[in-house]
Amino acid sequence: MDLKQLGYFVRVAELGSFTRAAAALDIAQPALSRQVRLLEVELRQNLLVRNGRGATPTEAGLLLLAHGRGILHQVQRARDELGQLRGSLAGRVAVGLPPSVARVLTVPLTRAFRRRLPEASLSISEGLSAAMQERLAHGGIDIAVLYNARPTAELDVQPLLEEALYLVGPRPVGLAEDPPPGPIGLAEVAKLPLVIPSQPNAIRMHLESEMAGIGCRPQVALEIDGVSAILDLVTDGSGYAVLPRNAVTRSINPSAFVMRGIAPPTLRIPLFTAVSALRPATLTQQATRELIRETFELLHRE
Repeated sequence: MDLKQLGYFVRVAELGSFTRAAAALDIAQPALSRQVRLLEVELRQNLLVRNGRGATPTEAGLLLLAHGRGILHQVQRARDELGQLRGSLAGRVAVGLPPSVARVLTVPLTRAFRRRLPEASLSISEGLSAAMQERLAHGGIDIAVLYNARPTAELDVQPLLEEALYLVGPRPVGLAEDPPPGPIGLAEVAKLPLVIPSQPNAIRMHLESEMAGIGCRPQVALEIDGVSAILDLVTDGSGYAVLPRNAVTRSINPSAFVMRGIAPPTLRIPLFTAVSALRPATLTQQATRELIRETFELLHRE
């Protein structure tokens, strides 16, 4: 399989158009169409449905797209590692973050990465823990930050920290910010309408597990995936959220919320960094993993 043809196919499939892909790749559209067609002939599969609106992957095309992204990423990793023999920390590092962590970590990590690794490039994407573990296995990302991760034959995990989870509600009009309200028991939280992510979100699963341990279950008012949307609905009076402190304090208007610690029992969830145990990490990836740890420690000292 020709890697250039594979790269062309992936670009067309991602952009949904030969015209847009040709412009992005700086190649003539007839030449691009010919190369993709040669790939289809070699594989004896139609990979794209061509129509007046663009190009859509077939079932075979979707399968090749999933493999192709990982293959191209691994080829780039090989180039990066060979380049590191010249002595510089360079190349591209792809990091996956849960949405609540991405909200807090993306900006400070990017700034630190640019200072520490000026010759390297960083790609950050969001996703649920299960999806990110699959992307680690296929080589789509290099490092993931995961809640409640467990080491396996395919996954190398390192503890990062434990985050306390808080009940987040709207601040009543006229309520002063100090003193902060006292903690609330987990059994009391179970009686409140909650705006929480859908399964298999790690915080949701952890909350349900801890509540089951004391013989209760959450009262789910709304299932919403996305920290910003959850906080907007809390402000609107739709219910309460259960989130880490930084997800609230780094929001657009943190003074709009009241946070209460949850205890007893104390509700905490561990975070880990994870890489594939089947592929050796490059020096740049090792440096990035350490940078994630340092950045998290700095955030939690502030």
